[in-house]
Amino acid sequence: MDKGKHYTYIVQCKDGTFYTGWTNNLDKRIKAHNQGKQGARYTRSRRPVTLVYYECFDTPEEAMSREWHIKRLSRKEKEILIRDFSEKI
Repeated sequence: MDKGKHYTYIVQCKDGTFYTGWTNNLDKRIKAHNQGKQGARYTRSRRPVTLVYYECFDTPEEAMSREWHIKRLSRKEKEILIRDFSEKI
């Protein structure tokens, strides 16, 4: 992951639900979700989580805006986003 970049991401929790967030250090944030108290309250009881989607941005404002838009998608729309992403990589 590039330093100085900002990421919007989706993780899938062990119960199959999705959590969307943003960060400037994707690796560290995923570890926090899976280990320490720094992870989101939502994911703490749903560990482990798996990174299933991310986008990279130049500014935190862009990443936060994208997070806001993704959170408003239906589960079906998120599944399509994730599927299309995994087909690209």
